[in-house]
Amino acid sequence: MADAFNRYNTGGQPYFYQPQHTRTLNHRNGSPISSGRGLFQPNADTPSPNRSPGTHSPAHNQFGMFNTHNHRQNHLLSGGAGHNYQTQMGLHKGFQGQNHANSHHMNSQNQDHGIVGHGSAFGNHQYTNSGSGLSASTPHYAPAHLQNGNADQSGGLGNPAPNEHWAEQEAEYNRLLKAGDKPHFYARNSPHVSRFPGTSQSSITRSTDTEEHGERRRTLTASEEADDAGSWDALDLGGHGLKSMGSSLFRHYPNLRKMYFNHNKLSWLPGEVGNLRNLTVLDLSFNKLESLPAEIGMLTNLKKLLVYGNELRELPYEIGSLYQLEVLGIAGNHMLRPEYMERMREHGTREFVRFLRENAPIPAPPMDREWIQLIDDPDAEHEKFTIHSWNTLCDRAATQAQYGYTPSQALSWDHRRGTILDELTNRNADILTLQEIDIENYNEYFRPNLAQEDYKGIFWPKSRAQTMGDKESKIVDGCAIFYKNKKFILLDKQLIVFSREALQRPDMKGEHDVYNRVMPRDHIAVVALLENRVTGLRLIVVNTHLAWEGWFADVKVFQVGILLDQIGKLAETYAKWPPCKDKELFKFANEDRADGLPEARIEPGPSLKYDSALQIPLVICGDFNSMANSGVHDLITTGSLPPTHPDLGTQKYGDFTRIGMSHPFSLKSAYANIPSWPWTNYTPDFREVIDYAWYSTNSLQVSALLGEVDPEYMRTVPGFPNWQHPSDHLALYVEFQVKGRKEARKAVEADFGPSSRQGSRH
Repeated sequence: MADAFNRYNTGGQPYFYQPQHTRTLNHRNGSPISSGRGLFQPNADTPSPNRSPGTHSPAHNQFGMFNTHNHRQNHLLSGGAGHNYQTQMGLHKGFQGQNHANSHHMNSQNQDHGIVGHGSAFGNHQYTNSGSGLSASTPHYAPAHLQNGNADQSGGLGNPAPNEHWAEQEAEYNRLLKAGDKPHFYARNSPHVSRFPGTSQSSITRSTDTEEHGERRRTLTASEEADDAGSWDALDLGGHGLKSMGSSLFRHYPNLRKMYFNHNKLSWLPGEVGNLRNLTVLDLSFNKLESLPAEIGMLTNLKKLLVYGNELRELPYEIGSLYQLEVLGIAGNHMLRPEYMERMREHGTREFVRFLRENAPIPAPPMDREWIQLIDDPDAEHEKFTIHSWNTLCDRAATQAQYGYTPSQALSWDHRRGTILDELTNRNADILTLQEIDIENYNEYFRPNLAQEDYKGIFWPKSRAQTMGDKESKIVDGCAIFYKNKKFILLDKQLIVFSREALQRPDMKGEHDVYNRVMPRDHIAVVALLENRVTGLRLIVVNTHLAWEGWFADVKVFQVGILLDQIGKLAETYAKWPPCKDKELFKFANEDRADGLPEARIEPGPSLKYDSALQIPLVICGDFNSMANSGVHDLITTGSLPPTHPDLGTQKYGDFTRIGMSHPFSLKSAYANIPSWPWTNYTPDFREVIDYAWYSTNSLQVSALLGEVDPEYMRTVPGFPNWQHPSDHLALYVEFQVKGRKEARKAVEADFGPSSRQGSRH
């Protein structure tokens, strides 16, 4: 399971675009006479809610504000032919808290807005005012409270609202329609905007308090958290007549929470919008959009997506991935499918999103992951073996509440277990190390089906299964190791229960943190000692699954310390083991191959002798729920961890926190051989490397491995699981090559005949 570090990001200040153009304003009521002030530069003549206008302002004319003379005002934005976001934005973290919403267009004047260089004009907004006075109260922005008191005849929403949801959508549609081409409509009406940059806090916090297996807590990575510091919270480019937007806008501001492009002339939306995965609000209303890109489905944090008053003909099925969407504003798109509009009117946003998700066609599968050869000229004489490690996401963990972006059929266990089995059998690795396999599915599905592919397996559930009845324990997950029976023979298998081992250590006696923090966690590790039937190579394979909670970083370090300590003891024992007496593969009488020919007999070879524990090749696989900056990673890769490591905190774990931890193995992650390996766990709000296949570098090297998922395919995949990837974890597949021993290998002649005095060890 993925690490989950609960954090609250306060975000930064909203920003709205201020074009660097000369602005020429004719004299108007309520405005100061001085024309020298900048639009957002406070000075003595700047009107503000907390002080009166300047003494020379026409606002002091007690009848001026009710002037009903119908005169024209020309608002001219002069400048270049277009807006360059990167060079002309003048990015500011905040915008001044001046509210012009009720003074800009709330009179009975015809106003022409021209933007030089755009060849466009807004305006000739003509209304008939039945009276010469304006209400001093804020408009309600509802159909009965429209601008200038007139009913809006341009909305064209048609059918009467059948429910509260559609009534709210109508009200918001009319409110935005009324905003017209006012630049920065949202910014000017934002109630929490500070007059000076950097002084207000965003109200957005992102946290989901959940538990493992269907109720997990997820969060962004630490690197993204660092990037959030001082970043923009919102961007308002509304009302500027923009015809296009550069893709660089979406690359440079990935941490935006709100983005407003309403009342422009956009005819298309770049697919790079999918990079803004933190967006909660996106307003594209009153543009000329005929379609939305499939990448819109990547914005799984969206709460509000507004596309009012566009020219949309279709909606992408990828909107079905927006499982947190509360408002999808589609009113005013008269060419949209009538059944879409009807379904939205009757059922609202959440049901409409679910409809799109459940009815979306199954996407085409990605290209197969690249097989990366790390040794250009591999030595054929060196022995090789492959390992396939995977957290399969057990049945009870895959809930719609946890993975709301996944269609229910793709999330069903019948589909997922079949896809998992296909992946395992098609890869056909020599060894499988699987996490989150429960008792029932191991016994009734995976073991019998993999047996048909020549796999034998060992399995243990988490330790809590021992306290349950047979019926309740069936759904407890654990760790399984499968191996090719024709290639390997199992010499020994061991279960390591971390909490049990802690109780048996003398230095842990009386440590309260052991009882309060370690004992409640029932995580385990499974160890198998395998021997190659032909070459005599012995191999220690370990499979584990650690605690997932970020606030239990000390427990994870403790678990790894126990694991490595126990592996060290087992390796010492295995180095002294005598050769295997019987490696003959069991055969049924008259057994033939599928083509009718007799099976070729495998000639067993003698067992190899190992003079020390470190000579035995070691591979440790599993879901470690730990990233590269963790104490778990440091302990495994460096061989030691000081008692002052931050992950240990102030907890007391006997010698582990008195003198530190250490182990004798030289271990490295197999995927460390690929620079910038992106992730092994992929969900909308967590994308990090937490699964590993560690190997002893003195005896093994990585000759090849399976690469990352097709990046082109990933452009529209917000998270796993999905139709093609049945788990939220990525499977690791590694080919190892056994290094030659510096000293001559010492072979021990094996006696393959059974003996009444000496039994075989299986």
